[in-house]
Amino acid sequence: MSDDTLRSVSLQRTDLGRYEVRNARGGTMTIGVGEGTDFTPVELLLVALGGCTGADVDHIVSKRAEPESFSVHVTADKVRDETGGNRMVNLAVELRVTFPEGAGGDAARAMLPRAAKMSHDRLCTVSRTIELGTPVETRTEPSPADAPEPS
Repeated sequence: MSDDTLRSVSLQRTDLGRYEVRNARGGTMTIGVGEGTDFTPVELLLVALGGCTGADVDHIVSKRAEPESFSVHVTADKVRDETGGNRMVNLAVELRVTFPEGAGGDAARAMLPRAAKMSHDRLCTVSRTIELGTPVETRTEPSPADAPEPS
């Protein structure tokens, strides 16, 4: 892929099950496995889904009126079974948005369901990737062929 399409983050282990995450712009955060207040990888997946949908919808409706309130609530159920292993099911994104009275607020209220559908159907990279599915390649370095022989 070209540099303008590539997205990446890197994780550095800081302790057992705890990592510092860094993006290409220098932003950092810590994540963990649920033994503290750090977000877990599954929670970050839900954050990504809600953040992507919320940002899409916000940009569309806010052209009509500034929301009085705007929140996004994302839920899912974690399941484990013999055929699919661990995964999330029943993903749902709920947008709770209020607008002021008046023509602008009326236009924004009318646009809200359409904006949510536009995000879901074509704009939100996260929800589109989840729904369409894409293979994930996992590599190790050094590769087994390059690894030093145990002593």
